[in-house]
Amino acid sequence: MYQYALVGDVGGTNARFALCELANGKISHSKQYAVQDHDSLEAVIRLFLDEYGDLMVKSGCIAIACPVVGDWVEMTNHNWAFSIAEMKQHLDFDCLDVINDFTAVSMAIPMLGEGDVLQMGGDAALPGKPVAVYGAGTGLGVAHLLPVNGQWISLPGEGGHTDFAPNSEEEDAILCILRQDLGHVSAERVLSGPGLVNLYRAIVKIDGRTPDALTPKIIVERALENSSVDCRRVLSLFCVLLGRFGGNLALMLGAFGGVYIAGGIVPRFMDFFQNSGFRVAFEDKGRFKAYLAAIPVFMITHPQPGLLGAGAYLRQVMGYTL
Repeated sequence: MYQYALVGDVGGTNARFALCELANGKISHSKQYAVQDHDSLEAVIRLFLDEYGDLMVKSGCIAIACPVVGDWVEMTNHNWAFSIAEMKQHLDFDCLDVINDFTAVSMAIPMLGEGDVLQMGGDAALPGKPVAVYGAGTGLGVAHLLPVNGQWISLPGEGGHTDFAPNSEEEDAILCILRQDLGHVSAERVLSGPGLVNLYRAIVKIDGRTPDALTPKIIVERALENSSVDCRRVLSLFCVLLGRFGGNLALMLGAFGGVYIAGGIVPRFMDFFQNSGFRVAFEDKGRFKAYLAAIPVFMITHPQPGLLGAGAYLRQVMGYTL
């Protein structure tokens, strides 16, 4: 009855919204908002929908950067909180799904074409096998995807909050420094925008020096300019740790369908990343090196995988075949 649905991808920094054509999953009319500039998610949705009131949007799927385990949703890295049922009622929607942001990214995988990814080693992805998806941004998102009876089932979780597992003397020292400051040190504490800052501060402190107040953006810029040895070390280590974490995900479910990297950080330094120790670290699993060597890793280059996946999730719920 209705041609379009609302799709959203809400992170700790930005909220992106678009319209999804239900017949084919095409995403259009995308717009981005800074979350800090608005009081609530519902307020931003209304602002977006007011521009397209003539299209009669009555359904939607919002991907959001936090656990979604019931009706009440509280963001991890922002102060927005809401009831899904109340928001559905206020928006006068027939259907409103709210899912984890990496559930959405995982659901985008079946919709991606060859031009939407960049392969980073390994063999061809095997049809019918599990897929792992992760990515660093404001936080560290993780999901797995399974093909089941002609549909795709996403396994959301909070894998980014598993323990940071050091694998060298330098990383042991970094863990000790971060544990003093943070208590529990999760993978997200080193594999995220704030994680870049944590790595920088730890590396400088290990050398007995006082770290400067650098932002993630400045750390990346100085590393790429080769104007700071510390920042260069940070970015190199970040790529290695990202590889190790991806290898762990691949081992957990045997992700021979591929491991996919999303998130807003890596695309800022793709040339550096491709020439880093990422792939070596991905395969560095001792007796299981050969097992990991066959598993392909793909960098998602599609500009809006969260929106694409939110649309795919909603369309599958409504009976469409992806």
